[in-house]
This record gives sequence, structure tokens and C-alpha cells, in this order.
Amino acid sequence: MRAVVQERYGTSGVWQVAERPVPEPGPGEVLIRVAAAALDRGTWHLMAGLPFAVRPAVGLRAPRTPVPGRDLAGEITAVGPGVAGLAVGDAVFGTAPRGSLAEYAIAPADRIAHAPAGLAPEAAAALGVSGQTAWQAVHTAGRVTAGASVLVLGASGGVGTFAVQIARAAGASVTAVCRTGSVDLVRGLGATEVIDRTSTDVAGLGRRWDVVLDIGGNPPVSRLRRLLTPRGTAVLVGGERPDARITGGYGRLLRAAALSPLLRQRLVVLVASENSTDLGHLRDLVETGELTPVLDRTVGLDDAGAAIEHLGSGRARGKIVVRIGSDQSADRRSGTGAHQETIRQSHSTGP
Repeated sequence: MRAVVQERYGTSGVWQVAERPVPEPGPGEVLIRVAAAALDRGTWHLMAGLPFAVRPAVGLRAPRTPVPGRDLAGEITAVGPGVAGLAVGDAVFGTAPRGSLAEYAIAPADRIAHAPAGLAPEAAAALGVSGQTAWQAVHTAGRVTAGASVLVLGASGGVGTFAVQIARAAGASVTAVCRTGSVDLVRGLGATEVIDRTSTDVAGLGRRWDVVLDIGGNPPVSRLRRLLTPRGTAVLVGGERPDARITGGYGRLLRAAALSPLLRQRLVVLVASENSTDLGHLRDLVETGELTPVLDRTVGLDDAGAAIEHLGSGRARGKIVVRIGSDQSADRRSGTGAHQETIRQSHSTGP
């Protein structure tokens, strides 16, 4: 099978397409013929091997998992012992911890779910990592309820575009913050209010929100607290510090976790999990029309390196998807379904 292979850390040039044997599923696993896979920020970090603090867990000199990527959508072609509720021929989506940028991938049965009815595989692939992260930020960590006021920082990225929609589906009033070029896109996702961060400092507005979702930024914890109501919740989803090659943004996250027990406000560092239950929640929102993946672009397997470079630039709006099973994707795109034409495409020169 053809797959993207990475044998060392570095820039996008370390990704090479090569032939690899088709893996076999073990107990509790399934083999999936991959139609599409999506890229996420964690995949970029594993390509670069940054921050250095993560290397003891993922490989000191090279990644332990040579095939990158986690998100996928496709069709089950083999089922390992002990798998229930899934069968050969099922269309599924979710995550593959051993790599998804390949024609075939192994996924644990508890990290995939049946794909939303009528949704193209390119869109279904976009849901896995970022969709679950957004769901858990809104519901598990943020505890968002109907009528709550929610501020989404970084609303135009892969996680942010999902978070805006999921919070709105929960009945919240959503204020979204993004750059100028993404204002119309984010407003179209259902945000109650959109703030252009290039012209307006949200902290200078003197307003407070019940929940603040800090997605991929690196604002000081003190700044987040000033945006919260006295008993509000800030959810820290990652954090980028390009200048901190050793620890990345983990120092800020650790400080927030240590400070939270001393405050009336809640500072929650989100460590997202991958599970079929939350995938089911996402599927339900898609099928009721309350959640639509936003795709920045879709590329072929040979262009995956250029795509991850674009993601690393910070200019992607929504998700970047790699189409792998071209024949299968074409067949499904020619079909009909309630959501077949609702994928939001987001091509632009900037966020």
C-alpha cells in the first residue's frame, strides 16, 4: 500500500510517500480502507519533533510511529477478534493512533464510529481529532449550558470552527474572535457576534463571559481571567510558543492547572481523549444539520507535505484533508445525501 512515511524529525520534506505492507488488525481492532485523512496541529508537532519535551513519549531521534496522521474516514475491510457492532463494509470515521496517511490503517474499535449518513468521506475525516477536542472543550471541560455566554478565541481554525457550532447547538450565545479574512466565514457558522482581532482587543472591551475557550493561542492566564465572570471557566486547548522549542506552551498550562484550585474561577487544561461516544455526539449534530465541517483545502497523498506546511503556517481556515482512496471518494461524492453538499469550503490567502 502507498503511505506517507517519516523516518526522522524535521520540516515537511521528511514526509515521503512509499510502499508499506498492509497491516493486520489485532484483538479489538479493525482494518480500514482509507478514503480520506485530515491533518491537525498535533501531527505537525510530531513531524517537527517539537517541543523537545514530548520526544521521550513519541521517539527521541525519530517518531516511533512512522506513518503520520490520526484522523480518517473510510470502509472497514477486516475485523479483529473481540470487535462488536462493526462489520466489514461499514463506513466509519474516527482516529487511527498508528497512522492514517495511508491506503489502509488500523484503528481500535473504540476510537471509530459509523460515519454520518450522507456525509462525504473528506468531511467525515475532518471530524476526528478536532471535532472531539471541540466537543470536550464545550461540554466536558466548559460545561456549557443553554443561555451561557461563550467566548471562542481562535474561532477560524480546525478546532475553533467546530467549537463555535457546538456551543451554538448547546444554546449558548457565542462571541467568536478571528482575523479579518475569516470574519464572514465564522459569522456563517452561527456565531452571535464576531470580533476582528486585528482591529479590536477583546480584553479592552470591558466585557466578561461565562466560558472562554482559548484555542491554540498563548495569552497570559491573567488576561484570560479578566475575560471571565467571577465564577467563569477558561478552557485552555493547547498553546503555541514557537520560540519555546523545549517546552512549547506547556509552562503556561502547568501554571494554570496549579492556580485553578486557589480561585473561584475555573482554569481547565484540556487533554482531549479519543472515543466512539463523542464521535457519536458529533455524528448526531451533523445529521441534524447543526454541525458542518469547514475544509480549508483537499489535496492528494503526494501533496500531503505541502499541506502540513500550510497548516504549520497558521493560515489554514478549518481543516486540511488528504484524499487517499480517490476512486472510493469519487464514488461517494457522486451519491446523494442530506449533507452531501453542505461541506463549507474555505479557500483564501489568509485567515
